[in-house]
Amino acid sequence: MPTLTKLYSMKEAALHNTPEDCWVVVDGKIYDVTKYLEDHPGGADVLLEATGKDAKEEFDDAGHSKSAIELMQDYFIGELDPTTEIPEMEVFRKEHDTGFASKLMDSAVQYWAIPAAAVGISVFVAVLYARRK
Repeated sequence: MPTLTKLYSMKEAALHNTPEDCWVVVDGKIYDVTKYLEDHPGGADVLLEATGKDAKEEFDDAGHSKSAIELMQDYFIGELDPTTEIPEMEVFRKEHDTGFASKLMDSAVQYWAIPAAAVGISVFVAVLYARRK
């Protein structure tokens, strides 16, 4: 017979972020680690910093032993609700004029210094050449 677990939102889990009431989310599973804070080898601060987010990456990076992973089951209280709505982000696009004429003008304005320098050098060389004769 399947076991039912209580579902919590990340917002609800994030509210439990004090030494008196501390929940940690690891890989979508929620653990009430309040009673374990003093016994945690890394200290209570490590667990308190992991509240309010899914701390799977931090948990994996710490290299926990099998016994630590088994101990977590004693503190398991539920899972993240997969149906919790995530607010959609608004996407804004800058409107671009894709006309050929506007692209040509943008290029001409952007690269005007190179032809201007070539003309200036040519005039300068021509004047020097004309004065020598």
